[in-house]
Amino acid sequence: MKKLIQTFQNIFKIEELKKRILYTLGLLLIYRFGSFVVIPGINPNALSSLADQVSGTGLLGLLDIFSGGAFANASIFALGVMPYISASIIMQLVGMVIPYFQRMQREGESGRRKMNQWTRYLTIIVLLLQGSAYIANLYHKLPSEAFVLGPDNFLFKVSTIVVLTAGTMFVMWLGEKITDKGLGNGISLIIMVGIIARLPQALLVEFNMRWAEAVGGMVMLVVEIVILYLVFMATISVLQAVRKVPVQYAKRIVGNKQYGGVRQYIPLKLNAANVMPIIFAQAIMFIPMLFGGKVGAAMANYTGFWYNFVFAILVILFTYFYTAIIVNPNMMADELKRNGGFIPGVKPGKETSRYLDTIMTRITLPGSIFLAIVAILPAFASKLGISQQFSLFFGGTSLLILIGVILDTLKQVESYLLLRHYDGLMKTGRVKGRNG
Repeated sequence: MKKLIQTFQNIFKIEELKKRILYTLGLLLIYRFGSFVVIPGINPNALSSLADQVSGTGLLGLLDIFSGGAFANASIFALGVMPYISASIIMQLVGMVIPYFQRMQREGESGRRKMNQWTRYLTIIVLLLQGSAYIANLYHKLPSEAFVLGPDNFLFKVSTIVVLTAGTMFVMWLGEKITDKGLGNGISLIIMVGIIARLPQALLVEFNMRWAEAVGGMVMLVVEIVILYLVFMATISVLQAVRKVPVQYAKRIVGNKQYGGVRQYIPLKLNAANVMPIIFAQAIMFIPMLFGGKVGAAMANYTGFWYNFVFAILVILFTYFYTAIIVNPNMMADELKRNGGFIPGVKPGKETSRYLDTIMTRITLPGSIFLAIVAILPAFASKLGISQQFSLFFGGTSLLILIGVILDTLKQVESYLLLRHYDGLMKTGRVKGRNG
């Protein structure tokens, strides 16, 4: 405890770090306030049916999690950052098949700025589509008295699309400002704050449910928290696990100095895709529900066998798919060859690319299986009697986003501490983020 207090004192002794933390907290507070501002033209007292609709773990539940409850509140931030995430995913896919964007990705910082600008334009297009769908959902789920201007009002539709578009663009601006002048990745922190905001209510619901039980109620609550802690530890271990591939650089003598001749490592992550496969899989799982019938009914039951079986298979497949997008063995092999590096015992060029691809294929299998288990853990938690709100924290997107963002932010804090010659956040070793 004494070391923890001393660490906090060291954090606030660093003026720049203190300013970044306070700046970040201020912008996140603005975001949370905006999550409760209802869209003009909607009666807030008639939103209970919308909250009941998004309480599950389907695509609408995912949107509500990412927006921090703003989706169920019919807030001006109802769409959150999901349109931006969707646009980013599309741009990554486009970068694989269109040569113009492939060249842009290789242009360094200038190329990154151009890609970000294209992503913003695409976000607006996605917003117009999702905004129209959100309005249609409001008309379908809310009673007619919920709309101040009356049902099917053209002015309400246009103004709502404008408000939702402006709201998401403002949230994106907050995220960029946090990234530039605050602490951590702004978009990720906004998502994480939305998830954490649901935790106190989930704990309260679980506490009340266990308190009402006559036998073993509070003991079971302690057992649940211990299991949740173990799940957190296991997930952290897998997110940080890497396969180190040794790399040797050729020795060069220039004047009186020697360059190269040292051995380094390429860290290949066990779970390079992070949370994206679960997001993809949940979006696909929503499609059969649209057609109804027996298949739609089976897919609508998120605690059922077939839902979780298909969900797990999709997570494994999308893990391989997304890993193939973000990890390019050919590019890695070319970079090594260009910089005079080679893997001992492996020929440069195609042999190196094939070797790295084989390693990634092998280590992605256990990573994808673990990710599939994490994805279906909330269903198992619900089956064991844990409340639906609290079970969401036992796995899925909530767990992975929480852990990933916390690790990245703590890594940035620790870098400031070590730079000023203070002790880090851990007694042994260092905090490693997702990209550490």
